[in-house]
Amino acid sequence: MGGKSSSSIKCTRGVKIRQFQTEDRIQIAFSYKGVECRELMPPGPITQTAVNLAAGKRAEILNKIAQADSGLAIFLYGDYFPNSPRAAQFDSTGRRVMLTALLQKTLEGYELQVKNGKMAQSTLDGYTKAVRSQRMKAFAEGRAIATVLPSELRTFVASIGTTAKFVRNLLTPLRATFEDALNDDLIKANPFERVAMTALLKKSTTESDYEVDPFTQAERAELLKAARGDEKPMVQFWLAAGLRPGEMIAFKWPKVDWTNRKGRVDLNQVAKEEKLPKTAAGIRDVDLDDDAIAALIAQKSASYEAGQHVWLNPRTGKAWSTDAQIRKTLWQPLCERAGVRYRNPYQCRHTFASALLTAGANPWYVAEQLGHADVQLVYTTYGKFIREDYLKPKQQPGLRLVAGGAQ
Repeated sequence: MGGKSSSSIKCTRGVKIRQFQTEDRIQIAFSYKGVECRELMPPGPITQTAVNLAAGKRAEILNKIAQADSGLAIFLYGDYFPNSPRAAQFDSTGRRVMLTALLQKTLEGYELQVKNGKMAQSTLDGYTKAVRSQRMKAFAEGRAIATVLPSELRTFVASIGTTAKFVRNLLTPLRATFEDALNDDLIKANPFERVAMTALLKKSTTESDYEVDPFTQAERAELLKAARGDEKPMVQFWLAAGLRPGEMIAFKWPKVDWTNRKGRVDLNQVAKEEKLPKTAAGIRDVDLDDDAIAALIAQKSASYEAGQHVWLNPRTGKAWSTDAQIRKTLWQPLCERAGVRYRNPYQCRHTFASALLTAGANPWYVAEQLGHADVQLVYTTYGKFIREDYLKPKQQPGLRLVAGGAQ
């Protein structure tokens, strides 16, 4: 160390001499926008003059910050410490760029997409829930976006501990926020680009614990027996037609083809909003068997003249609004009255599929009825219900696939 010994040099408040392995440096300390700042002066001999100059620079900074707080000036961190990582926390107006504020801007952008018809309201609701979740708040609150390191992002993702699908949904608005910040030169690098997300999710997430658990024939009989008169038609139809909950809610009388015994499925209600199916295969004509037709006939007196919707909430006489409403007000009480082990109402769809496959129906036909784009999902989801002669299907010349089998 050049100049006087450090013990003989006097440092004023906010100035100190830091000793490192290879050299000593003068450091000044100050507070700006709630951030405790510690900055090193350029390398050089440690002298009383150098310390005094550092104290003068600190005084200048404090005066400029005070003027900025009074609206008389702008303090630009980068003007004083252009190479400091802390400088990236503040924008060109001197304001600290906070992650929570930018996440809110991302949501506002999504809201515009909803207004322009480019995004579904249900999608926005999901992103809003993700941004305002306790997990995201714990990660983002009080943090300048420029301070987020790839290692911190990896730790955050690894700590979530849920399914990969949930984590991806949670991270979508966060990823978009960092991409926008990089494009706006608010950060020098996007930490997402330095995280091997696929490998990380594979190691840190859990498998979904949801199981295909269809109702047995005896359980189906008990559910129908315990259902009230204003509930039974819907339950019977659901078990016989295998629609998704949102498809049941959106199903309307004009979609019933009584002559050909089919029901046109072309809408799915998600978060109180009717949407087209995600794939072309989702638009389909479902075959209606005797049970399904009988259920529709029984429902006619309750809803045929009330409006287009077939299935109504018995408590209100109006169309169902969400699948959660069905689950809480109809399905849970019904399972309890019937003495049937509770599974969510989506299992009606699984029951429909598994019953067909167990009876020997062709998997391709089942996929068509369910609205799947191909048969692969039927094999992976319902493989244990498929007869052995269909597990390795071989299309023979001239074989024609039909409902329930082949000809």
